[in-house]
Amino acid sequence: MSLEIKFVHHTDPILHELIAKLDQDLMARYPIEEIYFVDFNDPSVERITFAMALLNDIPVGCGALRPIDQDCTELKRFFVDSTYRKQGIATNLLAFLEKEALRLGHHTIRLEAGEAQPEAVAFYTKCGYYSIACFGEYIGSKSSLCFEKKIG
Repeated sequence: MSLEIKFVHHTDPILHELIAKLDQDLMARYPIEEIYFVDFNDPSVERITFAMALLNDIPVGCGALRPIDQDCTELKRFFVDSTYRKQGIATNLLAFLEKEALRLGHHTIRLEAGEAQPEAVAFYTKCGYYSIACFGEYIGSKSSLCFEKKIG
């Protein structure tokens, strides 16, 4: 197994394919109004750091960091294709993004998941994330669960 994790530009078409798979999964679980998409046409997308995981040169996962403030960033669009789960890809991708968050000067990572994603909630909890009150755009969302981890 050869796993490569690399940074990619927000215009990368393969990144968009992976995010489309994530969006399909989310649309099967949640009402559309409870899904928080990334607007690739919004100029603020330039502030988001995107990464992609490739297993034997096959794109299998992605994740992103969106700065909240100087100390805190949000984990976004974190996804591993269901065909490739349970192989440590998500753990390696998360570690890669946590290291980048630290390099960028962030000491807290927040994220949003939902009740309809028990496997994601279990994964984040296993990786040291703990439940917090909903923040930002997730305040008032019926299905949102928010988590945080102090790093570094």
